[in-house]
Amino acid sequence: MRIDLHTHSNRSDGTDSPAELVANAKAAGLDVVALTDHDATTGWDDAVEAGESIGLHVVRGIEVSTWFHGESVHLLGYEFDPTDVPLLAELDRVLGGREQRLPQMLARLAEHGIDITMADVAAQSVDAAASGRPHIADAMVAKGYIAHRDEAFRGWLNSGGKAHVERYAAPLIEAVRLLKAAGGKAVVAHPWSRGSDKVLTADAFETLAEAGLDGIEVDHNDHDEEARRGLRRIAADLDLVTTGSSDYHGTGKSEAFHLGAHTTDPEEYGKLLG
Repeated sequence: MRIDLHTHSNRSDGTDSPAELVANAKAAGLDVVALTDHDATTGWDDAVEAGESIGLHVVRGIEVSTWFHGESVHLLGYEFDPTDVPLLAELDRVLGGREQRLPQMLARLAEHGIDITMADVAAQSVDAAASGRPHIADAMVAKGYIAHRDEAFRGWLNSGGKAHVERYAAPLIEAVRLLKAAGGKAVVAHPWSRGSDKVLTADAFETLAEAGLDGIEVDHNDHDEEARRGLRRIAADLDLVTTGSSDYHGTGKSEAFHLGAHTTDPEEYGKLLG
């Protein structure tokens, strides 16, 4: 059984519709795929329906934007109640943070001669629950300022970039508790990448496990073998599940992030969602 527990559709910053993503997952030889759009669940119904029609199991998930000791950390949630009021309120706040910073980021780009309007961004986000940095990047590509989304993040939109503006993200421990209270499972995504390795120490994982954390995403393109060994040791010490995933975004990320690039062991999947 081949299981990929981290993918994105065009309901956040992927390029496939939920149904296209599921069809592509089937074509890639997957048996199970989780749709984990950023801070939103709007693609769930379409993905599940598509999966039922072609015989592929879809796990309903999300990737929540959080902060922990000043660093951005992403938290994967699975099979929670999407109508849970406290969780919905926090997700609305996170999505609002995405939208609220857009004018400031566009103004900073304009200071450097890059003319991107809100309409340009909206033309790229279309079905997304909220517009964000990837859609700004796609607008920059569409208007010929750069060749690929990655260029926008490297020079402009990532933390420290010329057009970067901070936004609201949920406190990590609170996000774990909210997902658990909504009946879901919580797994830290690519924890030793993008600066989060500075704060996600063994002691931090112990604190998160006490708050209800279920697992750690270990096998991911952003982790080298040394990182994976270290994370597996921590998971074993704390009796946490280990997962592997592609973090697929369609054409929004390089081919290295193809569906099934990394997969979750069926026994670990059973512990998490069996």
